[in-house]
Amino acid sequence: MNFLRPVLLRNVKLLSCRQFSSRILSSNCRYHYVNKQKVVANSLVVTSCRAVSDSQNRGTTYTRDLQSTQVVTRASVLSGIQSSIGPYARLMRLDRPIGSWLLYWPCAWSISLSAPAGCWPDPLMLALFGAGAVIMRGAGCTINDLWDKDIDSKVERTKSRPLVSGEVRQFDAVVFLSAQLSLGLLVLLQLNWYSILLGASSLGLVITYPLMKRITYWPQLMLGMAFNWGALLGWSATQGEVSLTACLPLYVAGICWTIVYDTIYAHQDKTDDLSIGIKSTALRFGDNTKLWLSGFSAAMISGLVTCGVVCEQTWPYYAAVGVVSGHLMQQIYSLNIDNPSDCAKKFISNHQVGLILFLGIVLGTLLKKKEGDKNTNTTLTGTQQPSHVIQLTPADKVLNKF
Repeated sequence: MNFLRPVLLRNVKLLSCRQFSSRILSSNCRYHYVNKQKVVANSLVVTSCRAVSDSQNRGTTYTRDLQSTQVVTRASVLSGIQSSIGPYARLMRLDRPIGSWLLYWPCAWSISLSAPAGCWPDPLMLALFGAGAVIMRGAGCTINDLWDKDIDSKVERTKSRPLVSGEVRQFDAVVFLSAQLSLGLLVLLQLNWYSILLGASSLGLVITYPLMKRITYWPQLMLGMAFNWGALLGWSATQGEVSLTACLPLYVAGICWTIVYDTIYAHQDKTDDLSIGIKSTALRFGDNTKLWLSGFSAAMISGLVTCGVVCEQTWPYYAAVGVVSGHLMQQIYSLNIDNPSDCAKKFISNHQVGLILFLGIVLGTLLKKKEGDKNTNTTLTGTQQPSHVIQLTPADKVLNKF
């Protein structure tokens, strides 16, 4: 057993909660030892120890096969991530992806509406805009936190954000923002020049939106203009230009949608906002919130219907618009503006609104070709001459050939 002493001294002291097993094999006997040790994270664990003894002239030769593995618990991995990149992930709200979805859906709607009849939306464009939505939403949140650092410290829901809590320094946040904007520019450069200029022009809205809550009760309007810019950009990315007759109704519908869901979101903080002088549509609408939200929902549906007519959409699109209308009605009817958890739940459910409309657009566009072919066949059938009818060429046309 003396040969085990170096092993025990070097490794057993650092053993995790796993069991230490050693098996001694010799020509005369077999032993099995089991010891339980204290938990130590990131430790080396002896998983097997084998000894073979062959006596010759009272000398002993030992062969040891020692296998050690490093045990890294899930908790230690999460702890490492949390300490290094966790604050930056929370700074760009990766732990709350709903914002990225709400930014992405208007882009996906526009890309799908611009697809040719009978075709699926461009998968490359959907992927690029998906990446861009995550990056730019994160950049927007970083800008917002830089502007609102002093305000966030006075609001219960936001006082644990990385800049407020000191997990991220302001200089580091600016450097991180530069990296995010660089990645966003890299995605934007994959598009045509028209779309590059159009996309770059939205940066002013992204930067100035956080300031609006200090000067107007309608910051949600500015947010809607910024968040639904993709309704214009998605079309231009695939077509090389913006069709205002198709995109403008979609853009207005998206703005109205944003006012609806972000007003619901703002009701979570209305008490703190009122005490520190921050403005929002939640405070502007007050007890008449449901009436205002109903009006903006009706405006959204009107814009979607207009867009569908311009784009010659088919019945799946209008069915999706009907489902969206019912979803919004249910949200508003059951909303409790004095219950923050209910407001958060209703806000998050708007992801379903975006998905439903996207599926309706895709299916409606795919069906357009079938209906177009049907109409073409009907026209040809109506004008086609019977097979037994012989068309005669007028004599004067025949003579003119000579």
